[in-house]
Amino acid sequence: MLRPRWGNPETPGSLPGIASAALTQLGVRPRDTVAPEDVVLPDSTLPADALAAIEAVVGADNVVADHHSRVQHTRGYSTPDLLKLRAGDASDAPDVVVYPGDHGDVAEVLRVCSEHLVAVVPFAGGTSVVGGLTAARAGFAGVVALDVRRLDQVTAVDEVSRTATLQAGLRGIQAEELLRAKGFTLGQFPQSYEGASIGGYAAARSAGQSSAGYGRFDEMVVGLVLATPTGTVELGTAPRSAAGPDLRQLVLGSEGTLGVITSVTVRIHRAPERRVFEGWRFESFDAGAAALRRLVQDGPLPTVLRLSDEAETAVNLADPSGKLGGSPGGCLVITGYEGATDEVAARQAAATKALTEVGGTALGATPGEAWREGRFRGPYLRDPLLDAGGLVETLETATFWSNVPALKAAVTTAITDALAGQGTPPVVLCHISHVYETGASLYFTVICAQADDPLEQWAQAKDAANAAIRSTGATITHHHGVGTDHRETYHAEIGPLAVAALRAVKLTWDPRGVLNPGVLV
Repeated sequence: MLRPRWGNPETPGSLPGIASAALTQLGVRPRDTVAPEDVVLPDSTLPADALAAIEAVVGADNVVADHHSRVQHTRGYSTPDLLKLRAGDASDAPDVVVYPGDHGDVAEVLRVCSEHLVAVVPFAGGTSVVGGLTAARAGFAGVVALDVRRLDQVTAVDEVSRTATLQAGLRGIQAEELLRAKGFTLGQFPQSYEGASIGGYAAARSAGQSSAGYGRFDEMVVGLVLATPTGTVELGTAPRSAAGPDLRQLVLGSEGTLGVITSVTVRIHRAPERRVFEGWRFESFDAGAAALRRLVQDGPLPTVLRLSDEAETAVNLADPSGKLGGSPGGCLVITGYEGATDEVAARQAAATKALTEVGGTALGATPGEAWREGRFRGPYLRDPLLDAGGLVETLETATFWSNVPALKAAVTTAITDALAGQGTPPVVLCHISHVYETGASLYFTVICAQADDPLEQWAQAKDAANAAIRSTGATITHHHGVGTDHRETYHAEIGPLAVAALRAVKLTWDPRGVLNPGVLV
């Protein structure tokens, strides 16, 4: 991927006709973009002795400071990240990019950077959408991006226990290919699948689109290795343990602030013999949500289970490829089943009976297969939307089932009022794509015309959304992570004593605070 655009440059996104028509209604106008090669970079502040010490660890060939590398390691993939880079702002670019070759390299580079007071931004896929790759420079001698892409192996597969050990720089799509060659699957398919990495999955508590069947990534991890400036932490000697608090869960979601995850051991599954995806129509979002709750609480539970609200269903963003047909009105539910042939057939039949009993209308395989084929194309649409002068961004949260209607209404109203008040009324779409016995996540997509200052425009909307989430008692994030965008709201969510505890751990493992400063804590 080449910033500031998403995905494979050979298959860029294009807007379906309905999206172009919607943009016209919103009053957008095309915007110019500064080419990456024309972005002006800040001067490096990295001291020569620090640079020499880092080169002594990994070799001079694995420390680069060329224009392209620095730009491609600037921030993540949130819309504000991309808008800044499109405007020529690369003020957060690292001084150098460092490519360690193994765990020992990572640990020693961290020790050196701590000694020289150099901030370190752990970097793998670089797909953060919450400001997770923007280090605070103040008080540091320089900033390095520690890119772990050379740690890209499946180092062990235990077919008896059904676990695999994966290095952090391995891309998710490569991990799946390597496991499939041995007859297994990880089952982790986030929308960032084409760009995200194993290390990022762990550091940000990623959840894939098949989480109903395979679980979230943090539920898959049974062991991990963490490099810190003060040494190595190895966790996970058994599937479960009563030996004190589960410190694996402390590291998972730590977003590079406590150390750099260099490998994880995860549970794996036999590659499915059969996959079936289909669509269902429900009269309303509430009716669809009740149907999802019925399946997750009473069974049978599909591998994929998602519900688009009336607005998302209407504009076809439930299927990013634009292939979805659909009946007028109502809400679309997608169900997917993976596994052994007989087991899939039995689960599908039982779910069909249950969904019919609660008022669903079966739409057959066409909408389900269309969603499956286009499910990773959604992020590609943002580039042409931004080119056209639209503002598009996403955010997500989670809550208990009893609070879902209030949370959806509060966030939708907050975003709508914040943007309409700036003269840019939005379209706000919502879906449920991760479900649990006790609750679900809500994922919002927001589209409107860009204002003269789109960064401030979105900042006001994001602040309003964060406040609405907090006011309803929901969590500030289900799977995107905290980064800098959610830091203050996260602190309010967990309270000052919990924040102090996290800072105490950071002080032990990262005493000089060089790891991803400004993120999370």
